[in-house]
Amino acid sequence: MAERTFGAGVARALFQVSVERGADPAILAARAGINIADLEDQDARLPLSRYVALMRAGKELCGDTALALHFGEAAELSELSVVGLIGAASTSVIDGLSQLNRYSRLVVDIDSAPGGRFQIETANDGVWLIDTRLDPNSFFELTESTFARMISSSRRRGVSAVRRVHVTHGDPGYRAEYERVFGVPVFFESDRNALFFDASWLDQRFPQQPRYVFGVLSERADALLKKLENSKSVRGQVESRLMPSLHTGEARIDSIAAQMGVSRWTLTRRLKEEGTTFAQVLDDLRREMALHYLSGKKVSVNEAAYLVGFSEAAAFSRAFKRWTGMSPKSARGQARGRVR
Repeated sequence: MAERTFGAGVARALFQVSVERGADPAILAARAGINIADLEDQDARLPLSRYVALMRAGKELCGDTALALHFGEAAELSELSVVGLIGAASTSVIDGLSQLNRYSRLVVDIDSAPGGRFQIETANDGVWLIDTRLDPNSFFELTESTFARMISSSRRRGVSAVRRVHVTHGDPGYRAEYERVFGVPVFFESDRNALFFDASWLDQRFPQQPRYVFGVLSERADALLKKLENSKSVRGQVESRLMPSLHTGEARIDSIAAQMGVSRWTLTRRLKEEGTTFAQVLDDLRREMALHYLSGKKVSVNEAAYLVGFSEAAAFSRAFKRWTGMSPKSARGQARGRVR
């Protein structure tokens, strides 16, 4: 199973907050096993273990045991991920929660109950917003930062009606800071990680944003979500390792299997379980990249052949005709006509 990941934008914001609170950036990066350059692309993915290490190292280097609360209080979700921008473009609390469930894995990809990470349960005197994340106490700081961000952001938008906070972990020793940040009673060692709201909270509506903004953001988030899902499949992992060596013509199953830490036989079996073969993955990737290079007149036919791993243009032309039913020169000509 592929390791769980999180968005680099989250790490970048936590890194900045930690440094602002006194952590040495070089030591912090080293302790977390993070290359600062990897944080430049907000949509890049990093192993979840690095996020845990970053949080724990930040707490120690800052001398701030409540760093997760302060991080959640300070950083808006819209600063961390496209998910926050989608929430801001939603029409209401219900709409926003629906989008959060749809895209929350772009922020932190973790296991949760079927039906979405955040679920609503009605009660006689209000509603529960329950975080169904599995094994939450192993990294309770994520509960702290998530709830602190939800409450602080809602308060800033004037739509907060939270009445109390329940968490499954025990009192970490700074109860007073919990109550300062949340502004409501906090119950530790509860049977749920949840926020309890007035029933009227569900009826809250947000200032209307142009709907095309929502559409643009959703399209971007859908593309990122698809990329995340692909990275979990064996095929996706093979493709990501093939890309750097595709132009060399040395894309071999033995090499890719070694990079993945498995035997050739194991990789073949896992691909078969997904209904494909290494040869098919390689062929499909070559076709996809050839079309990409030739569209918009990006490169010549000979250059495209080289970039997808063909030493001879004639072999590339035969393969391209098998893929598309036309010659690469014809495809490039059609692309030239479209961009004029």
